[in-house]
Amino acid sequence: MQLFEIFQLGCGLLKKACEMVKTIDFNDADQHGLLTHTLQLVHNCLTFDFIGTSTDESSDDLCTVQIPTQWRSAFLDGSTLKLFFDLYTSLPPSLSPMALSCLVQMASVRRSLFNNTERAKFLNHVVLGVKVILQNPQGLADPNNYHEFCRLLARLKSNYQLGELVKVDDYPDLIMRIAEFTVNSLQMWQFSPNSVHYLLSLWQRLVAPVPYVKATEPHLLETYTPEVTKAYITSRLESVAVVLRDGLEDPLDDQGMVAQQLDQLSTIGRYEYKKTCTLLVQLFDENAQRYQEALSHPTCSPLNVSIHEGRLSWLVYIIGAVIGGRVSFASTDEHDEMDGELVCRVLQLMNLTDSRLENGGCQKLDLALLSFFEQFRKIYVGDQVQKTSRVYRRLSEVLGLSCESMVLSVFIQKIITNLKYWGSSESIISRTLQLLSDLSVGYSSVRKLVKLDAVQFMLNNHTSQHFPFLSVTSVGQAQLSDLRCRTTFYTALGRLLMVELGEDEERFERFMMPLAVSFENLGNLLSQVDTPMFRAEESKRTLIGLARDLRGVAFAFNTKVSYMMLFEWVYPAYTSVMLRALQLWCHEPCVTTPVLKLFSELAQNRSQRLQFDVSSPNGILLFREVSKVLVGYGSRILTMSPDVPKDQLYAMKLKGISVCFSMLKAALSGNYVNFGVFRLYGDGALENALDTFVKLLLSISQSDLLDYPKLSQSYYALLECLAQDHMPFVSNLEPRVFFYIMATISEGLTALGTTEAVM
Repeated sequence: MQLFEIFQLGCGLLKKACEMVKTIDFNDADQHGLLTHTLQLVHNCLTFDFIGTSTDESSDDLCTVQIPTQWRSAFLDGSTLKLFFDLYTSLPPSLSPMALSCLVQMASVRRSLFNNTERAKFLNHVVLGVKVILQNPQGLADPNNYHEFCRLLARLKSNYQLGELVKVDDYPDLIMRIAEFTVNSLQMWQFSPNSVHYLLSLWQRLVAPVPYVKATEPHLLETYTPEVTKAYITSRLESVAVVLRDGLEDPLDDQGMVAQQLDQLSTIGRYEYKKTCTLLVQLFDENAQRYQEALSHPTCSPLNVSIHEGRLSWLVYIIGAVIGGRVSFASTDEHDEMDGELVCRVLQLMNLTDSRLENGGCQKLDLALLSFFEQFRKIYVGDQVQKTSRVYRRLSEVLGLSCESMVLSVFIQKIITNLKYWGSSESIISRTLQLLSDLSVGYSSVRKLVKLDAVQFMLNNHTSQHFPFLSVTSVGQAQLSDLRCRTTFYTALGRLLMVELGEDEERFERFMMPLAVSFENLGNLLSQVDTPMFRAEESKRTLIGLARDLRGVAFAFNTKVSYMMLFEWVYPAYTSVMLRALQLWCHEPCVTTPVLKLFSELAQNRSQRLQFDVSSPNGILLFREVSKVLVGYGSRILTMSPDVPKDQLYAMKLKGISVCFSMLKAALSGNYVNFGVFRLYGDGALENALDTFVKLLLSISQSDLLDYPKLSQSYYALLECLAQDHMPFVSNLEPRVFFYIMATISEGLTALGTTEAVM
């Protein structure tokens, strides 16, 4: 039986059920179960991957159902659509969501299934059913019905153009009802919060194409979009007090959801921007004034202060979002001036909050400020920004920030303030360092940054005394994860240093001095390893911090001169220290992974930085160090007990092996080593490294090799390199090893959804 026949059979059964709905006992398990399975059958037909492109059936990103042309008859007359709208009306809440889910798929059938006339007719049938639901919304009180209906609304625009929507029968009534439904839904922020995404997606897609619509019919979006924007903003502000007083889950804690909604709001809010900006200025001024009054009254309760901070957090997030939604071709001087008004207010608020950080601050508000800075940076800081923008004019008038360098100084001062006072907050530190990293990338902005006194201070004083998050003496295992921020920090510092470094070895040595001191301390600690005086925890933290710091510097140093200064600094004085520590804590991945990643970075010939002179042995010396690390770590990890629990296997063993594979691949393909030298002089570095690779590979099951994407990607990349440049080694492998490798290639080629390129 063909799938279309199965679909028709299911629809036929549902049609009979709809006609007999008054006689069906929904409390009867058999009758209820039959309807459930029939609806599921039709839904499965509609969600079938007809062209074999979807690897994730749960994704909502693919909004087009590639219905075959042979199915056209089922969708042309509108009876199938009417059947499922009738089923939604007739069935109880335990079944009706599935009817709506089928409608979501039907509304998403590919456009090319119809000609223009048929498509308009089909869209009219969909819209008619939607309007009936909006006119009689009682069924939407069920969260599942509500969620599926929001999905259906979103599909109206994802699959049809605004020019087509405005031509449907009684469009003004439709858009009015959708706007009312959206506003009411946003105000009921606690009810099905995951559905808000679909409503915002609808409005985002409605307003985005407005400049290009050529239809003569009015779209009325200028009337209703500001209402949606206002409803979102005011509902978020009103939620703060309820969340804090009732101890509810705070939407601001879900950073992913907040970012997604703000991305959608950035487009919606920029439409009729004058109204959006007027509303934001009014709300911001009111809330900022109340916040100042609360702070000036010692008797004001901490709860009230927290409420004001929560409301301001939302406003700062939203202001950042609408500024980030600026599109150059659609912006005017008036819009830029409005942006300037908003920016001035946020910076004034920041001055107030930063002045209170010595006595503690509000983490949510500071995260919002960082989000704002990131959006402002993307739009108004950088090489492509017009410096005559009205934003800068307004900043000059209100805050005296007359040029980009002065604005950058505000960024850097905020970054330094956060690093000084928020050392115990990983979320703020990581977001702050990401902002610093982003600033250090731009060609013109980074050259302005290095001229700032604050940046020179960072380059000359990157110690825990000035930046507490760099401290390794904190007690508590949880803080080990904080140390990973250090790589981002030193990558940014390395880029800033590179701007004017040239061949100035004295300046390089001065920059590396804090790391040299830490290495000396680590060497002294490791010398006591066999004595009761040995401080293992401090030693581990010091090593982890140094490995992450050096990896950041190595990543930033992407020129031949700078890399050579770093290599000669680290080898041989400090590589031996790390090798010893790696052997000492070989079964502690929190220690081994940062060290392995450091050596992997050192082996990367990024931007052709590893171009050694013909008389230089450094390429060979570097490979020998990589080989020592690989063999030293690999030989010990192979002794690990085979009884490692499955949920710990990747962290304890496979992650380290994955990094080793990446490291070896980088060293083999870097084109800076003549590998014939090793055999000529009887040096076993290459042979030992390749033998260790084989042993590590055989210690991994084929299923594990494919179950972990990072491991499989590093393995296949290394295998490609070996097959390309080291075929004698591959051809001399033992038969069992060769068969194992061929089996992994076969499995990799047939693995569903694999992204690896296998040779």
